[in-house]
Amino acid sequence: MTPPRIAIVGAGRMGRGLAHVFAYAGHPVALIDAKPRAAGADIAADARAEIAGTLNLMASLGTFDPAETEGILDNVSFHGLDALDREVETAAFVFEAVPEVMEVKEPILAAIGAAAGPETIITSTTSTFLVESLAEHLPAPERFLNGHWLNPAFLVPLVEVSPAIATAPETTEKFRALLESVGKVPVLCKPSPGFIVPRLQALLMNEAARMVEEGVATAEEIDKATRWGLGFRFASIGVVEFIDWGGGDILHYASNYLREALGDDRFAAPPVIGRNMATGATGLRAGKGFYDYAGRDRDAYRREILTRFVDLLRHYDLLKPPGV
Repeated sequence: MTPPRIAIVGAGRMGRGLAHVFAYAGHPVALIDAKPRAAGADIAADARAEIAGTLNLMASLGTFDPAETEGILDNVSFHGLDALDREVETAAFVFEAVPEVMEVKEPILAAIGAAAGPETIITSTTSTFLVESLAEHLPAPERFLNGHWLNPAFLVPLVEVSPAIATAPETTEKFRALLESVGKVPVLCKPSPGFIVPRLQALLMNEAARMVEEGVATAEEIDKATRWGLGFRFASIGVVEFIDWGGGDILHYASNYLREALGDDRFAAPPVIGRNMATGATGLRAGKGFYDYAGRDRDAYRREILTRFVDLLRHYDLLKPPGV
């Protein structure tokens, strides 16, 4: 059975990354350039060369046989904007991947909506606009939603999925199934500025920059701390899960201390932490926190998490033998 056809409108960095993802998975992909170009500009050759480059990089890392690169590239066809109607009409999924400028997105979405077939699912890749502000430019908003990919799209598994109010549940499920079929990990979130990862990431990066500015540590030492502390930890356990693991009471007291010691309310814990404290829902030890551990084998759960840590230590050759 041939995988469903994919049309990607926008041949920039994100569009090329998505073409890599779906072509690698065997989908026929139409990559459509949405920009007016100067005479003689060969965007197709440029896009093909970049996709070939990322495929060759992945092959050099041992992820697949380099001899398969040309066959994967053959799954991608390159088109100008004049081919949008034809390519969109026959696609099962269409990705809008044009620049983050509403004046650019509006006419492209309108053109995609007019050309799309009666069952075509349309998704934006916006990292800026809320899905509701884009859905109004489409004649069938029930088949539209946002999929926020993290760069590099061909490598990072996560895709943040934001349905609009009018998005039909079956549209969301079909889109999630498509993402999972190509090895991605979709997470559902409400339309909200910053989605999940960029919102968390902005706070983390700004705080790191402040520490460099304040002379708390050098950039190199902060990066070492985040790679081998935060990064290592959160590769094995989720951030909210870790609140429960360590205890919401620990976060409560640590937040109060930092707020007072550093004289800044940005370190204050949100009200939900106080409410959990008041009800005794402080996490794993209490049997309930953000997650409910009732009926769960907590010893087995702890072992599962620690096994992930040990596997990472082995991977990085940091699991040393006992010094007997």
